[in-house]
Amino acid sequence: MQHRIIVLGAGYSGAIAAGRLARRLHREDVAITLVNPEPDFIERVRNHQLAVGQDLRARPFSEMFAGTGVELKLAKVTGVDVDCKTVAVVGADGDGAAEELSYDTLVYALGSAWNDQGVPGTDEYAHQIASRAGALRLRERLARLDAGESVVVVGGGLTGLEAATEIAEARPDLDVALATRGELGDWLSPKGRAHLRMVFAELGITVHEHAVVTGVEADRVATADGTAVPAAVTVWTTGFAVHPIAAATSLQVTEAGQIVVDGTMRSLSHPDVYAVGDAAMAMGPADKPLRMSCATGTPMAWQAADAIAARMTGRKLPKTPLRYFNQCISLGRREGLIQYVTADDRSVNAALTGRLAAFYKELVCKGAAWGVANPLLGLPSRPRRVLPEPAGAGAPVTTSP
Repeated sequence: MQHRIIVLGAGYSGAIAAGRLARRLHREDVAITLVNPEPDFIERVRNHQLAVGQDLRARPFSEMFAGTGVELKLAKVTGVDVDCKTVAVVGADGDGAAEELSYDTLVYALGSAWNDQGVPGTDEYAHQIASRAGALRLRERLARLDAGESVVVVGGGLTGLEAATEIAEARPDLDVALATRGELGDWLSPKGRAHLRMVFAELGITVHEHAVVTGVEADRVATADGTAVPAAVTVWTTGFAVHPIAAATSLQVTEAGQIVVDGTMRSLSHPDVYAVGDAAMAMGPADKPLRMSCATGTPMAWQAADAIAARMTGRKLPKTPLRYFNQCISLGRREGLIQYVTADDRSVNAALTGRLAAFYKELVCKGAAWGVANPLLGLPSRPRRVLPEPAGAGAPVTTSP
C-alpha cells in the first residue's frame, strides 16, 4: 500500500516540498497530493509588479509537475483533523461538495495573508498585495485614478518599500506617500538608508515617519497624532497573518497560530505533520525565530522534504542551513538595494545599490521561481524505496531522532 503524503498549499514552500519529495521517493511507494485552489504557481514576491499593470509569465502546475507523479488537487482547505489524520476540502472556488482526504504524512504549507492589525476601516477601504487576487484588485483601482490623486502605502517593511517605489515609478502622475511607524529603512545600514532616501526623493514619494495609522477611510488615513493623510487609495502592507486552520487543531502552535516545529520542520506535538514557510515557527541562528519570507520558506521546504524522505527510507537525517545572507529589495524596475546581513538577519555595513542591485534582485526572483520547478536545483533525481513499516507501527521507520 502506498504511503499517502498530502501537501497543503502550493506557494514557494509547498510546491518545492511536493516536487522534492517526488524526486526523493520511489513513485510506486508513495502517493503525493498537492492541494491548492490555483492551477498556476503565483510569484508572490512580484505582486507589486502585477499591481501596477505588468504582465507576469504564467507558470501552470500541470507543466511544472508533469511526469513527477505529484497529483494536483484544485481545492480549498476548510479543516484539518490531525488526530484522525484527515483534511477537509471543498471546490477551489469555495463551493461544491465537501470532501475528506486521508493522509499518512501531512506537509502543512498554507502560508499567510495580509494582516490588518485590527485597524478600523482596513477591510472596507484598504487594498493588499499579499495575494494575487488582492494585487489584481489594486491594479484595477490604480488604473482608474486620475493624475494628481493620492496613494498611501502603510507599512515601512520590505513589501511597503517595494510597493511604494513600484507605484511611484509606474505612475509618476500620482501623489505617492509612505506611512511607517519608525524611520524610513531604520533597520538598514547607513549606506542602505542613504540610498533608500535618495530613491524615494527622486521618485517624489512623501514619507510620514513615526506615523502610527489608527484608521482608514475612503479618502484618507488617520494617524495617532491626529494627522489626516489624504488617500484616494490606501495600500496596507503591515505584515502577515498565518492561515487560521492550524490554530483550530490540536497541533502545538504559537500565539500567532504558527505550528511549532523542530529542526527538521516536524511538528513537536504530532510527528506525522511537518510545517514549512510562513505557517511554521522554526528557530534560526542565535536561537531567533525565522521571519516570514521566501528566503526562509525555501530552505525550510528542502529540510522538511529531505527529512521525510530520510525517515521513510532509513537514511541519515540531513541538515539544511537555515540562515540569511542578504535582503533583496526592488525599488522600481531601475533601482534596487541588496542589504547584506548576518546569519541571524542583522544588517552589516555593506550594501549593493543602483541598477546592479535591481539586476541582482531580478535574478533572485527568477531563481526562486526556477527553484520551484527544479526542487533539486539541477541535481539528478535518485528516488529511493520506502522501507516497510514494522507490524503495528503508526509511523515510518526512523534511524535517528
